[in-house]
Amino acid sequence: MKTILRVDTSSRTTGSQSRALGDYFESAWVKRNPGDRIVRRDVAENPIPHITSQTIAGFYTPDDQLTGELRSVTVLSDRLIDELRAADVLLLTVPIYNFSIPSALKAWIDQIVRIGRTFSYDGKNFTGLVTGKRAYVICAYGAGGYLGNGPLAAYDFLRPYLTLLLNFLGIQDIHFFAVEGTTMDEATVTENAGKVKLEIASAISMA
Repeated sequence: MKTILRVDTSSRTTGSQSRALGDYFESAWVKRNPGDRIVRRDVAENPIPHITSQTIAGFYTPDDQLTGELRSVTVLSDRLIDELRAADVLLLTVPIYNFSIPSALKAWIDQIVRIGRTFSYDGKNFTGLVTGKRAYVICAYGAGGYLGNGPLAAYDFLRPYLTLLLNFLGIQDIHFFAVEGTTMDEATVTENAGKVKLEIASAISMA
């Protein structure tokens, strides 16, 4: 039995293509793997607090030197990291906001990217500590032209950033699904989403 950690990031609770495709992914996955467990975290509906100077101090303080105050400001990070490490599969549903990821997702990332817990540094090299996992990332783009060599390809900092970030943590097995034109007419949105659903179904069949 596998555990899938699903992280939803869209500020839209209705009409969100990234969430809808996440629902499709989850349904298709459970149908094929009925014994697997889904853990859901919605960082838009239940926002993760931004890190503070105290949080950073706690991240860089050895466990045996943590004060009660520093432990209290790192407890959420501990919980989120444990949640990630306990998962076999990470599913991220992510719309592009102003050419990058939503701030709600960045807040989650800042809590889980932590020296000694999810990555190490020996003075020369960084090593990811979140290994042996697979990630599926569903990206939604309001306009067309982001994919391939489209006219907006250079404006896409969502996929490159998440690729680098997940690789940095030690997750090398990453599968991206992208739907474009989510703000276009209904027929176009339905057609584009349908193509992505076929990609998702194919990927799950080979998982």
